[in-house]
Amino acid sequence: MNETNLTTKIKTESNIGNRIGAGIVDYLIICTFFIIYVYKFGKPNNEGGYTVNGLPALVPVLFWGIMTVGIEQWFGATLGNSLVGLKPVSIRKSIDNSTFSGTEEKLTFGQSLKRHLLDPIDMFFFGLIGIVTIKNTDRNQRLGDIWGNTIVVKKSKLKKTE
Repeated sequence: MNETNLTTKIKTESNIGNRIGAGIVDYLIICTFFIIYVYKFGKPNNEGGYTVNGLPALVPVLFWGIMTVGIEQWFGATLGNSLVGLKPVSIRKSIDNSTFSGTEEKLTFGQSLKRHLLDPIDMFFFGLIGIVTIKNTDRNQRLGDIWGNTIVVKKSKLKKTE
């Protein structure tokens, strides 16, 4: 089979409700960990809160990396995306950058990292930037997807790899 037979054009869907739900699940877990960690290991500060300094301050960042990039690398999707039946897939390099393999192949580490490094921008002001970007791009991508060269599709639309 030649490469043109292996690639699939897919009309992506915005899946806004599912994507918002997935983001809420993922970041609820991350924020809960952060709050518990800071109260457990932080020291009271002059403003009535708690502060974590030095090396221990890296723990929440590492947890974020594991919960987003790590789980996406190990299982092919974050917990939130898995729960709502979505999966990020790589856009195969083509002339128009609009085809992908149509299988369940995992993203590269770089693609996953790029997707999630832009989460703070995509989720700014209750996700408004991400929603507007998804609604106004041809392939329903948020900024992280555009930079990572990925799209998010319903898992049921993918072919199983053998």
